[in-house]
Amino acid sequence: MRTKLKLEERIKRNSALTALLLVVVAALTLEATSLIQYYYSEKGIKEEASRRAESQLENTRLKIEGVLDQVEAVIRSNIRLTQWGFDHLDSLDMITSIIVRDNPVVSGSTVALVPGYNRKRPKFAPYSFRDPGTGEILSRSLATEEYDYPSKEWFTKAIETDAGYWSEPYIDVGGGEIMMTTYSIPVRDGKGQVAAVLTADISLDWLTSYVGGNKVYPEAFNMVISRKGEIIVCPVETLVMNKTVQEASKDFGDQERVGTVIRSMMSGESGVMEIRGKSSSNNHVYFAPVERTGWSMSIVIPDSEIFGEIKKTRRLVELLQIFGLLMLVTILGFAAKSQNEYKNLSEKKEKMENELNIARSIQMSMIPKTFPPFPERDDLDISAVIVPAKEVGGDLYDYFIRDGKLYFCIGDVSGKGVPAALVMAVTRSLFHSVATHEHTSAHIVNTMNKSMAEMNDSNMFVTFFCGILNLEDGLLDFCNAGHNAPVIISGAKKELELIPNLPLGIMEDFVFKSQKAVLKDDDALFLYTDGLTEAENIHQDLFGEERMMDVLSTRRDSVGHLKAMAKAVTRFVGDAPRSDDLTMLFIHYIKSEPGVLKRHLVIKNDIGQISRLEKFISGIAASKNLDEALATNINLALEEAVTNSVMYAYPEGTEGEIEIKARVDDNEIEFILSDNGIEFDPTARPEPDITASAELRPIGGLGIFLVKNIMDSVTYRREDGTNNLIMIKKLK
Repeated sequence: MRTKLKLEERIKRNSALTALLLVVVAALTLEATSLIQYYYSEKGIKEEASRRAESQLENTRLKIEGVLDQVEAVIRSNIRLTQWGFDHLDSLDMITSIIVRDNPVVSGSTVALVPGYNRKRPKFAPYSFRDPGTGEILSRSLATEEYDYPSKEWFTKAIETDAGYWSEPYIDVGGGEIMMTTYSIPVRDGKGQVAAVLTADISLDWLTSYVGGNKVYPEAFNMVISRKGEIIVCPVETLVMNKTVQEASKDFGDQERVGTVIRSMMSGESGVMEIRGKSSSNNHVYFAPVERTGWSMSIVIPDSEIFGEIKKTRRLVELLQIFGLLMLVTILGFAAKSQNEYKNLSEKKEKMENELNIARSIQMSMIPKTFPPFPERDDLDISAVIVPAKEVGGDLYDYFIRDGKLYFCIGDVSGKGVPAALVMAVTRSLFHSVATHEHTSAHIVNTMNKSMAEMNDSNMFVTFFCGILNLEDGLLDFCNAGHNAPVIISGAKKELELIPNLPLGIMEDFVFKSQKAVLKDDDALFLYTDGLTEAENIHQDLFGEERMMDVLSTRRDSVGHLKAMAKAVTRFVGDAPRSDDLTMLFIHYIKSEPGVLKRHLVIKNDIGQISRLEKFISGIAASKNLDEALATNINLALEEAVTNSVMYAYPEGTEGEIEIKARVDDNEIEFILSDNGIEFDPTARPEPDITASAELRPIGGLGIFLVKNIMDSVTYRREDGTNNLIMIKKLK
């Protein structure tokens, strides 16, 4: 008995020692863990600060580059017009006025002749600028003794480098009267002689807003310096354009490191360096260049901003560690048990997700998803999208061309998930198999229905629409099996009238009837599943057919239609979960004409999208072997007309679209420029008197004047709330 008691006491004593040892080990482990965690947290926070600073610098650089790109593009696009102006010197101020008027980012512009180039006007530099207060475009001459433009950096450097040049920032006294930088480029005349310098000024007020403050680190400050070290942006306004960075940093602590940073910045390098300030605190300096201008940006973040919160957190953690030790044994036991359960659950979930992902990949590989699907054809514009409500879904679409006809379908399987996906795969395979042999929509649907009804043990059905479009004459043979009525867009928008057939798979002996319609040139079909009209928001309101019709445009761009519809549905649904699969198919029929080339382009009312016109015109010119000079003139006219629509068609802040249709035959090119904006006839404006002086000429009207001089015919008409500008250029 004594032996047994002694054994029990020994076991208890050993257990207590073991428990104590476990607590001591746990305490040491917890403290070590805390120290390691603090070390890596500090390291991670430092790396995060670096990423944020570098990201802010990169974002700022991209914004600045965007402005610079826009300004350079404006100048390059007006070189040819400037060369034309060398023979019409009184019209040079018209060019600078157009540049400033049509480009809000440009505050001023001049065409400064090389002294002596023109004997009658040894110095000539008409300058147009936007009044900062009223926004009015004013003009003045820079050819004065006080201003002496031939000695200015923007003039001399552009000629010296024989390339585009961004000047050092300066306050333009006698010119724009603001702090600015100037982009200038030499312009040669027809003989190859440098005749003038064409410029665009941009105010540097926008630079301060782009550089801005730092929301994450309020005590941090940002700075931008020029290639010569002049301070352009700084929280201390008295330093801006008054001191160099070398002068401003003389009182800083670690002068050796400060000097290294300044030299690196002025050399166009990027990096990060730690510098000790006047006090014992450290500062982290992140810097990066704006290579095109020679500027350099920097962000200075004090240590206290980066590590202040983690130091407070460490003290709190040390207090909580005491309480954590008391709970350690229980937590470890619970954690071990929970970990095993979580591991098993995670493995099951991962296996299920992998299987669903494989199923989704297989399902999506069964439907065509390369757009445009027939790039070699110009008589069709097709686009489609399918969005399952779950990992896999029951919606489908398909299309192919056989014997000069487009065979297409869209369908919706009852139910969701894996069962619906299996029926979807069978339906799509049946369509592809049957449609390759049958020649009418009724035969295709009847054959599919018999096959599906025979094997429909699960009582699932499919709403289905099948169509056959003859691409030669536009005859549409279609058969509907209980599906939503497609919308036909032909000047107006309306649903196809359908025979109320049953869905597929319900009755084996049901006889499906087909119908016919005719699509004219430029007509379109919009097909969809009920996941579109029955999409619900958090209030359980339906998207509905009325909203769908409102989003549909009378324009025929397939990709644009589907993007606009998807955006509208996403905005309507918001945070509500998807209640059903969503599928859309858009078919735009463009009836081909022998020897006729048709092209169209849709852009947003954004000045930045005008650059897409050059590629659009180049494609037409290449297809029809047009002369390069003719293509350039047409591009110039089209740019002026589109710019007019971008600037004035829609109220400020309103998003809209501009459609350009081109039709080219052997005799002429016809462009139809359309928008749904405010009614305005640009051809009704009186032609400007270009022989009058700039002070006497009213602003505006020069763009349409240029268009009329390039094109052979320019007319306007207003139809169904749409502005239409028709421009024709004869080729013979």
